[in-house]
Amino acid sequence: MQEDTASNRDEHIHWMREAIAEAEQARSLGEVPIGAVIIRDGTVIGRGHNLRETTADPTAHAEIIAIREASQAIGAWRLQSCTLYVTLEPCPMCAGAIVQARLPLVVYGTPDPKAGCAGTLMNLLQEPRFNHSVELVTDILREDCALLLTDFFRSLRLKKIQSLPIDTSE
Repeated sequence: MQEDTASNRDEHIHWMREAIAEAEQARSLGEVPIGAVIIRDGTVIGRGHNLRETTADPTAHAEIIAIREASQAIGAWRLQSCTLYVTLEPCPMCAGAIVQARLPLVVYGTPDPKAGCAGTLMNLLQEPRFNHSVELVTDILREDCALLLTDFFRSLRLKKIQSLPIDTSE
C-alpha cells in the first residue's frame, strides 16, 4: 500500500472523480456504472467505462478500455509511469491486464465482494510469483463509488418488478 499523505489523498480524490464521470457515462448507456482513467504526468491519457452490453464483448471492462487507450496514446504497452484510477476493485481479467501493462499504482474506490482481485477475494496485483507487483490505494470516494452500483442495481430490480404482470384474478 502507498503512503496516504494529505496531498496524495487530494490528488486521488480529484482523479477518482474523473473515473466516476466515466462510470456515469456507462450508466447513461444502461451499462453497469464502472469507470476508469489512467494518468501520466498529471494528464489523463486513457479513459474507459463499462461497455460489455453495448459491444457484446465480455472484455469491454472500464480498465481494459482505459489501458488500450493509454497504450495507444504513448505508443507503448508498458504503462510504467502511469496510475490507474477505477471505481470498482479490478476483477481477475483486469488485474491480469494491469500486471501485464506494468502499471505501478492502482487506486480504486470500492471493493468487489464477488470478483475483487486486488485484495478482497485474492490479490493478483501483489502476487509475489508474478514478475511485477502493483502498489494499491483503496477506498477513495468509496461511498460514492458504491452508491453508483447500488443505485443502478436497485433501479434494475425496480424495473423488473414493475414489468411483472399484475394478477387481477382475486
